[in-house]
Amino acid sequence: MQECLFCNLPREAIIAENELAFAIFDKYPVNPGHTLVLPKRHFASFFEATEEEIVALYCLLHEVKKLLDERYHPDGYNVGVNVGKCAGQVIMHLHFHVIPRFEGDAPRPGGLRRVKDPITPWEGEGEKSR
Repeated sequence: MQECLFCNLPREAIIAENELAFAIFDKYPVNPGHTLVLPKRHFASFFEATEEEIVALYCLLHEVKKLLDERYHPDGYNVGVNVGKCAGQVIMHLHFHVIPRFEGDAPRPGGLRRVKDPITPWEGEGEKSR
């Protein structure tokens, strides 16, 4: 296994943690406050996490949201995880992105529905069938 960037972070990079998970600010943020929430154990996929790790990650996601609410006062959030290279995962250590969103930060905010063109357009979003 190659050295994992997330397994070798300095302690001062950690902004929050619990027994099984920790959080850091993203080095290449999409928006101010963009945070990553990760398990302490090294594994790549969300689907490899134990139930205890999922609970710890869930609890830390809420703690991070509170921290970001107080510091950045966002209007919304994108919370997501990429599983596998074809889904955009670059570092093969499970991590959740917590991205604060602000009114007007994108001309057409899209969330997960706009990751790629849909196979069936969602007309509720103004997309027309082909």
